[in-house]
Amino acid sequence: MEKWSVIACDQFTSEREYWDRVRERVGAEPSTLNMIMPEAYLNDVPALDMAETTNRAMAEYLDGGVFEKLPASFVYVERHTSKGIRHGVVGMIDLEAYDFTYGSKSHVRASERTVAERLPARMLIREKARLELPHTIVLIDDPEKRIIEPMRLRKDSFRKLYDFELMEGGGRIEGRLIEGKAALELEESFRVLEESELSYVIGDGNHSMAAAKELWNKIKTGLTEAEAQTHPARFFLCEVVNVYDEGIVFEPIHRIVFNVEPDKLIELVKEKLEIPGGREVTVCTGGKKRGSVHLRGRSFGNMVEALQELLDEYASIYEGTVDYIHDEDSLLKLTEEEGSVGFLMPVIGKEDLFATVMHEGLWPKKSFSVGSARDKRYYLEAREIIVNDN
Repeated sequence: MEKWSVIACDQFTSEREYWDRVRERVGAEPSTLNMIMPEAYLNDVPALDMAETTNRAMAEYLDGGVFEKLPASFVYVERHTSKGIRHGVVGMIDLEAYDFTYGSKSHVRASERTVAERLPARMLIREKARLELPHTIVLIDDPEKRIIEPMRLRKDSFRKLYDFELMEGGGRIEGRLIEGKAALELEESFRVLEESELSYVIGDGNHSMAAAKELWNKIKTGLTEAEAQTHPARFFLCEVVNVYDEGIVFEPIHRIVFNVEPDKLIELVKEKLEIPGGREVTVCTGGKKRGSVHLRGRSFGNMVEALQELLDEYASIYEGTVDYIHDEDSLLKLTEEEGSVGFLMPVIGKEDLFATVMHEGLWPKKSFSVGSARDKRYYLEAREIIVNDN
């Protein structure tokens, strides 16, 4: 199982050595690595080639009996991370209830703005894929702990599916099968969320879910109304976690700019964005923290958006590149590279997430993540979205 399960494809995008280690460790064993597209390789391998490779692996595993099918069920998950234990339920969400566009009033919404250019590669890999593998974490606003927490109390009555240590410092994970009467009871308890204006917010994996939605919009145009009701591509597999779960920690996503003149960029940030009493952002160069700037913004998201626009504009003029880094240590290491400057972002309070999405709209792209890089969701379960080869 340790070789089977690998971390989300959008992690360690600037650290090819991480994915090289994973590939060496997996070797020829069956692994979710062979059914995903690590973004660290996107500049080297055409997306079409990657899609064909992943689709072949899916067919090989499905036809070769690698999977056990568990219909009409959920998986209760306990994930031991660097911050504690995160409790979740793996199930599927109706994409008809989801809208990732700015200003959406749907019951299922994105937490941050979608970057359109990140969708085609994800749609390409999904278009002919027989399986989907979830790394998306969806959050619910359940302060009374009515939905997932009762499953925690009953977990010993559920069949254990897996219990092992994840590779590369990902912590331990345990999964138990919720089926039969317990599954029906859990499904009914989720219906309580439909009474709210906003039922679900996508915490991690916004772009994967957006790609699934866009592809579903294309597929359904060729279906009858009856076919569209039950088509497997209409639904999206994910892990649902209560935002008030003690294992949920919001981590800032930091910025790094390569191939620039650090001092000039820092001065530009101060000139354009700094105000007394603003939100503190730590500047890093040469592998070390070099002080702070205090940036304007009526909200955390507004501050991130202003900084991002400035960094993108500067990078485009001076042929630099901007990347998003989850871990402070990784950012500091990357700033050792000459001509790079990093910005360590402050932390947001998780209690503000739903209110911000409802009242201010979407967060800017890459504003925060649920946990640090190694605490992200690992691929484990899968669901069929094409039931045959036709």
